[in-house]
Amino acid sequence: MDGWHKVDRLQTTQLPVLPAPWQLTGTGYVMAVRLPERQLDQDCFLDESLRASRLGKIAYVMFVDYQTADCGPYRELLFIPGSCLFSGKRCLTISKIYVSSLSSVVNGARNWGIPKEHCEFDVRYGADGIDRVRAIKHGKVFADLHFTNSGMRLPVHTSLAPARFRTLGQQRNGLTFIYTPRASGHLRRAALLSAEVDPAHFPDFTRGKHLLTCRISDFCMQFPPAAIQPLDLEGDLE
Repeated sequence: MDGWHKVDRLQTTQLPVLPAPWQLTGTGYVMAVRLPERQLDQDCFLDESLRASRLGKIAYVMFVDYQTADCGPYRELLFIPGSCLFSGKRCLTISKIYVSSLSSVVNGARNWGIPKEHCEFDVRYGADGIDRVRAIKHGKVFADLHFTNSGMRLPVHTSLAPARFRTLGQQRNGLTFIYTPRASGHLRRAALLSAEVDPAHFPDFTRGKHLLTCRISDFCMQFPPAAIQPLDLEGDLE
């Protein structure tokens, strides 16, 4: 059973309901990686019902440190393996995601169908310009990432990209969730200096060709309510 299902059952009655929209602020890193399609289809924790419609050779990995959020501050590490069909609409999708907040796990599932799992994070922002992110499950580190960033900070806003490139879809409990976050902040050049990933817990993106890393700072993000409708398996296989 997935970790987020376990938490949902155990914690739903104990945690406050925090409906969308959510307003969040923070910093983070975004990576684009070219991976073999076989790996993206089979080794990225993508739900079997979505594999037939998955497209794309570029995956996105994100670490985000939310200083403020409706559920309180938290950190997350996520993986997007490309796009899939959701009730006939092609959207990017999150196949694996860990967060440091149980409230984020439960409400992320309620609001957007996001398959969040809980883990701990050890994050150290270095005065020497090197930032280290470690994700920890059951006392063991399953992702250890070292970043550096430099150069000019440039303003960025999601309105610069068409909605289809920033709309996400998820499946949960026989429903599809489609949502389009909005964000603004500052972007600067970054680099992934080293990475160690346990593929039993997170897709091993180190097997691919690293294309781009950016650091996003001072961002403000809004997660709107999702459009929710019954799952249409026939339409998603066309």
